[in-house]
Amino acid sequence: MLNSSSSSSSSSSSSSSSSSLELLMSNISSSLTAGSKDSFSNALTKNTVAMLVWLTLSVINGSMVHTFLRHRRFYENPRYIMFIYMVINDALQLSLVTALYVVSYIFRKIHASVCCFLIMSAVLTTRSTPLILAGMALERYISICFPLHYGHMCTVPRTFLLVFIILLLTAAPPVTDLLITAVHRPPSFFHTDIFCDHPLLFRQSSIYYKNCVFDGVYLSCVALTLLYTYCRIMMAAQAASTGLASVTRARNTVLLHGVQLLLCMLTFVVPSLQAALISLFPRFSLEIRYIFFLLVYIIPRFMSPIIYGFRDELFRKYWTRYLACRGQSTVRVRPVLLKVNQEVK
Repeated sequence: MLNSSSSSSSSSSSSSSSSSLELLMSNISSSLTAGSKDSFSNALTKNTVAMLVWLTLSVINGSMVHTFLRHRRFYENPRYIMFIYMVINDALQLSLVTALYVVSYIFRKIHASVCCFLIMSAVLTTRSTPLILAGMALERYISICFPLHYGHMCTVPRTFLLVFIILLLTAAPPVTDLLITAVHRPPSFFHTDIFCDHPLLFRQSSIYYKNCVFDGVYLSCVALTLLYTYCRIMMAAQAASTGLASVTRARNTVLLHGVQLLLCMLTFVVPSLQAALISLFPRFSLEIRYIFFLLVYIIPRFMSPIIYGFRDELFRKYWTRYLACRGQSTVRVRPVLLKVNQEVK
């Protein structure tokens, strides 16, 4: 009797959880497919703003990558290797998310296989950011708390090994999403046209719960890493008698990494929060979706150039020199040519 009651209670709880998950998926689906009801002027304005922001950040990130590649001292330094990896990762993530947002307005539905590639790439780059933050915080911690061992602990080969490990860890969730979907869906599903979004492409409840567990575990590890390194650097700042400026700068850098992590964590709670807000305010579903797109996927991408591009004195010197040369390159050519022409005459 007790076993039957417990089994019935467990089955009812599982059915209620599955029904709540189906409700969440239906809310997300209705909010996404509502994109076709937006007026032409509103859709044009939103997509124009998104493209302009993407173009601005792409120019900034491109100039930073070019500055990094032009100077050997940068790509022989583990700190700047991790930094440029984050810049490239953010640029790819921003391009993929912006493309998905614009495609949802222009084409509305695309081939499922193309959508799968875009979604998996966007998920990989999105989940890479917190792990990159943890790696950069550990590098700052070693440089401040173990300066004598920094040379053999933080090397270029070990930095590339860390980048490879980050790629493996972040590739595991989207690959397992694809495998689970391939098992539960017929092969013809990947040849259909769908509205390209993660909850609509990977609809199995096991995928949802798996990603919740994975995100909770690895975000907790990243948060503890940032907290530990920040506290240790704070203790080093209080005990330091010389080089206090560098310790303070490292502490502020780790603190900014914490702010970045908080912004990144919004990415993983957006689907549930967005669905809840849309269920409360269904008339503003498109505006809610656009606000979340800007706050969660666009604005945090400005953090990386601020942390290193503007705050790091060495990189800022070469970066501003490169931008100044690019701005003056078109002005220097014509006077020289005029002077040569005058001498020939």
